[in-house]
Amino acid sequence: MSISSSTSTLNEDIEVSAKLEDAKTQERVVDTVSTSPGPTKDLFFLPIPHRLQYSPERPFAFRVSMNWVLSLAVTFLISNLYYCQPLIVQLAKEFNVSYEDVSSIPTLIETGYCFGVFFILPLGDLVRRRQLLLLLIFFTASLTIGFVFVKTLLGFQVLGFFLGAMNASPSILIPLAADLAPPGKRTLAYSIVLIGMIGGQLFARFLADIIVEFASWRVVYYMATGVQYFIMILCYFIIPDYPAKNRSTDYRSILISVLRYAFTEPLVVQIEIMTIATSASFASYWVTMTLLLHGSPYSYSTIVIGVFGLLGLTGMAMGPLVGRVVDRFSSWYGILVGTILLLVFQAIQVAAGGISIAAVVIVCLGLDAFRQAQNVSIVTRLFGVEISASSRLNTLFVLSYYIGQLTGTSVGTTVFMGYGWRICALFGIALYGFQMFVLLLRGPHCSRTTWFGYEGGMALYRKS
Repeated sequence: MSISSSTSTLNEDIEVSAKLEDAKTQERVVDTVSTSPGPTKDLFFLPIPHRLQYSPERPFAFRVSMNWVLSLAVTFLISNLYYCQPLIVQLAKEFNVSYEDVSSIPTLIETGYCFGVFFILPLGDLVRRRQLLLLLIFFTASLTIGFVFVKTLLGFQVLGFFLGAMNASPSILIPLAADLAPPGKRTLAYSIVLIGMIGGQLFARFLADIIVEFASWRVVYYMATGVQYFIMILCYFIIPDYPAKNRSTDYRSILISVLRYAFTEPLVVQIEIMTIATSASFASYWVTMTLLLHGSPYSYSTIVIGVFGLLGLTGMAMGPLVGRVVDRFSSWYGILVGTILLLVFQAIQVAAGGISIAAVVIVCLGLDAFRQAQNVSIVTRLFGVEISASSRLNTLFVLSYYIGQLTGTSVGTTVFMGYGWRICALFGIALYGFQMFVLLLRGPHCSRTTWFGYEGGMALYRKS
């Protein structure tokens, strides 16, 4: 065969391959975005406001104001998981049981949340998210009012599990913000929503502390119920209706693809391991800081300790700034810098956390600020795998986050009680160090299929 005929055959093969790839790309686009107008009713009977109805000829404008409303909604929805934590003493007295028995409540709520995240959150890649959000918020608000009337520990535990399982709505809002925002502003969009996700954890504990100082613990759940119904109404008038993504697949295939991403995608596996490690360290710090400030030499009241939680919100204000920077640079460097600074502030905790209140304040601000920076960079890197699978990828991020949180809470408390605050702080350094080791196994521009190495170089900026 002549060189010219071989070249001609090769060109034909390349042309055919290109056409096939174009066809696949077009199929993915058609599968993700509907070209026909959407329905006009929510849940078959509620009229959707006209300006929020989907129309391919009238795309929605994603404004910063909507971004902050989503963040506010996330703050109060994620709080459902944390209101119970400052109420342990009051609940033990109410049900006449030991602290050890009542301490199972936060674990059951977070276990239920992980259950819901795995089985409900992937639906965001399969059904219309506006309707899914409204339905889930209605369920959690209706379950929350049950805590006011419950009379036994078992009843509280069962309600807590189901509340956690139905509370997937805040985790749906993060990929929704990423999908609504223009590509060049996606990191900024979900950095703002992440402020609500982490801020809700701190705000819930502080709010519950304040309420139980002056009123019954049941008032916490009256308040939580009212807030959730308000958030549901707010979402009804704010959230635009987008068509379902991935319409050619089914629920079973969606769940199987979650497992495929979890175990066969090198970048996703790396992020899962890093998220577990860094979340465990952060959770260990916060749960044992309460014990540290309650004891000698500080002996602070519950309200004063709650104020330290609000200090963390100041550090989280860095999130949008980090989002703007990460939109330009490789998110790998955001994770790297964030982890280095977390190690620095954790080292301050090791040196002086138990002997200087100034050190506690500095560490509180620093860890929250750079944990937020690290979170934004991690989620940016994760969603870069495949934007059409944002809900499934977020499922794995949230599961990893809460596995780390449960681990850090349990092990951190055990280490603190058995060996003291300094060894517990060293445990946090070890976790951040392990997370850094995992990050350095893959470079900033490796392909999705590369498990180890630095192919693609070390360029600071993103590659298109």
